[in-house]
Amino acid sequence: MKILKTLAIALTVITASSCKDTINKVISENVSEAQTEPKKEKTMNVLFVLTSHDKLGDTGKKTGFWVEEFASPYYTLLDKGATITIATPKGGAAPIDPSSDSPDAATEATKRFDNDAEAKARIANTKVLADINPDDFDAVFYPGGHGPLWDLANDATSIALIEKFNSQNKPVAFVCHAPAALKDVKSTDGTPLVKGKKVTGFTNTEEAAVGLKDVVPFLVEDMLTANGGIYSKKEDWAAYAIQDENLITGQNPASSELVAEKLLEALK
Repeated sequence: MKILKTLAIALTVITASSCKDTINKVISENVSEAQTEPKKEKTMNVLFVLTSHDKLGDTGKKTGFWVEEFASPYYTLLDKGATITIATPKGGAAPIDPSSDSPDAATEATKRFDNDAEAKARIANTKVLADINPDDFDAVFYPGGHGPLWDLANDATSIALIEKFNSQNKPVAFVCHAPAALKDVKSTDGTPLVKGKKVTGFTNTEEAAVGLKDVVPFLVEDMLTANGGIYSKKEDWAAYAIQDENLITGQNPASSELVAEKLLEALK
């Protein structure tokens, strides 16, 4: 009897040990599968809003959007996997400011754009802004150039779109003259969106330096300050960008890459 009892106990121990090993193996395999499962990349659907305006006041000269301010953020985001949609108030071809397409204004990003048939085709066939649903996007970015001072600053569709993005706490980014689009944009409480926010944009002295202080309908620096923005700047033409919650602004063309980097970080 003692022998039988001893055998029974031994079999019980062996069986329990075997079950434990099986359970540990299953757990180990499940953990291993969980660790090797690829991490899903977060989607980044970004809307770029460009101007449709191509007349530089009454000068008889042309304007539009500034190539560097589009190209640098475009490639910064595109290279990180962002899906980019381009829209303008009128749709169709977005006008390029001739001054931004000159050798003096060339950068690595503009050179890449010059050789990018697909990007050029997209600029020539932008979507109509009124057809855009903000719910389809994670962020919005406005390149500058003088054009926005005339159309996007007063465009009801653009104003409503920025307000919707802001109410959803999505990043809204602007560079150089593009903060002009914030002129009549309101926060959810009805006050100017920039009120009490740290902002920057094309300076009065930079506008004077390009000889257009008396041509433009208003000065970006003055408008942001009048609307209660906490405006700051660096020396003329220095790269400078600032972020306050979901609002990102850059001072001038040299600041476009900094704005793009802040926008990219906000999307992570």
